[in-house]
Amino acid sequence: MNFQNKVVVVTGGASGIGLACCREFVQRHAAVAVVDLNEKAGRRAIKELRVGGGRAEFFPFDVSKGAQVQAGIARIVKEMGGIDILINNAGIQRYAAATTCSEEDWDLVLNVNLKSAFLMSKYAIPAMIKRGGGAIVNTGSVQSAAAQSNSVHYVTSKHGLLGLTRSLALDYAKQNIRANCVMPGAIDTPLLRSAASLSSDPESTLAACDRMHMRGKMGKPEEVARVMVFLASDLASFVTGAAIAVDGGLLVPAGGMAFQDGGLPAPKV
Repeated sequence: MNFQNKVVVVTGGASGIGLACCREFVQRHAAVAVVDLNEKAGRRAIKELRVGGGRAEFFPFDVSKGAQVQAGIARIVKEMGGIDILINNAGIQRYAAATTCSEEDWDLVLNVNLKSAFLMSKYAIPAMIKRGGGAIVNTGSVQSAAAQSNSVHYVTSKHGLLGLTRSLALDYAKQNIRANCVMPGAIDTPLLRSAASLSSDPESTLAACDRMHMRGKMGKPEEVARVMVFLASDLASFVTGAAIAVDGGLLVPAGGMAFQDGGLPAPKV
């Protein structure tokens, strides 16, 4: 898992899972393009990533806008020499059901979570082909395979991201480009904590996120990032079109962990 002479593009790279991916790639000698709209966080991330001689550059542009993505990718290629790996990680969370979701919020979530991955792939793939191929890893969610109530636009965007992953894998396999999707469970990121803050009892909400998982704890960003780095590496050369759950077993228990604790006999050790 040495990425010497590889250029990696990470969207939403200034915080959470994205920043954890940037750290992992830099530690493995990749040159990393950090794409994020938050300039303050982006500059802070670059400063950290360069400690010890790591190569990282910050590219602030809106990944949901076609013209900005096209120009941003062209700038990355010019300044960093090409693109080998694309991590489509940018995402936001909003809450609503079909009858309460505004058209504006629907468009916002679908644009940031799904359209951005399409646009980044559209403009990065030609650059990857010029380098002989590469890898795309999309940050989906357990909600790529299941659903949470009151999250119609988020669930739809994450289901769509899985379909995009499979289409990319199929359409560009002959060009030596692999595409895979990771499906994290609840991960302790600024995004999750921001969502929890909308609750009347944020601490109770965070505790519930812990209980959802078999080990009783949320995941950490680096636990997801390490799987994403593996999928981007040559060690995963025969893995494409896959959906990899990185969820602490969240999707395993029938009826969820609350059902498992509902009076069934405990296993004998």
